[in-house]
Amino acid sequence: MSENRSRPAGPGEHAVDMEIAEFTPDDVATVSEVVELANAVGKVDSPWVHPDTAARYAMMMRHGWDGEPPRCFAARDRGRLVGAAELSVSEWDNTHLAWAGLSVHPDERRRGHGSALFGFLTEEATRVGRRSIGLDGWESPATLGFAARHRLPQRSAAINRRQHLDEVTRETLDRLYDDARAAASSYDLVGISGPTPPDLLDAVAGMTVAINDAPTDDLDIEDEVFPVERIVAYERAQQAQGHRMYRLLARHRDTGELAGHTVVVVEAERPTIGDQHDTSVVRAHRGHRLGMLLKAGMLRWLLDEEPQLETVYTWNAESNDHMIDVNDKLGYRVMGRALQFQRDI
Repeated sequence: MSENRSRPAGPGEHAVDMEIAEFTPDDVATVSEVVELANAVGKVDSPWVHPDTAARYAMMMRHGWDGEPPRCFAARDRGRLVGAAELSVSEWDNTHLAWAGLSVHPDERRRGHGSALFGFLTEEATRVGRRSIGLDGWESPATLGFAARHRLPQRSAAINRRQHLDEVTRETLDRLYDDARAAASSYDLVGISGPTPPDLLDAVAGMTVAINDAPTDDLDIEDEVFPVERIVAYERAQQAQGHRMYRLLARHRDTGELAGHTVVVVEAERPTIGDQHDTSVVRAHRGHRLGMLLKAGMLRWLLDEEPQLETVYTWNAESNDHMIDVNDKLGYRVMGRALQFQRDI
């Protein structure tokens, strides 16, 4: 499936005659080209980010985060790949919104390619019935200039952090865990490796809604919804991408209620890399240091189950003071700051 489009450049930019075509994960050659481009961009814009691989990117294209993969596009100027883009929409919630991602090879910038790509993505978002478009980028004068040029106000900021496990001792983790355990003596921890057992799915789905309490700043987004079907779709998508999943639950001993959880996945292709997914605590159970208990408990578990693991990376809204404090105590390093922009179409 493809759609070709040539677009003019914006004011003050070089002329551009660019072909934009949608591609699928079965187009192995284009996937490899796009990953090579993404890694070239990363070396310039975010050298701390782990380089991507063609296998990982293709699996993301097939499965997405929770079974809703993005549409992916390659941009060529006279046959040469100069940029790439993704457009993500959800049918679970936020059906007014499309989220865009775009990148232009460092050697091809300031020639109108990024503007042409963004214009194309905006048209595609409109065509599929979305009235708002979001875009993010690493904080830089170029990102801010692009946003201003396209009337994209900044709505939020997020911090990328990474933990290097060789920099945190087991003694430190045990101390943090034990201190939190003293404040959470009414809770038990339950570890799940792999898919959630069927008898826990309803409770996990109900608890997952707590993530909506995380700050969203000025973004025009609705609360996410988490029916059981979405939990299953998320776990299947992660496993299909070759991720080993670890979910640690906090359960209130007297009532049996699930009070919170944290999830980390470990890449099968590169098992030294871990990715922190949701961590949340249900409002009624806050004030017992469950966030620290869960995250320190997860790291202790991973040290036993995945001894080769070297790094775990995470994202937090810059305004999420409580979780940032937990991550700082666990030794996470700030790697970069990303800005989120959004406007009506």
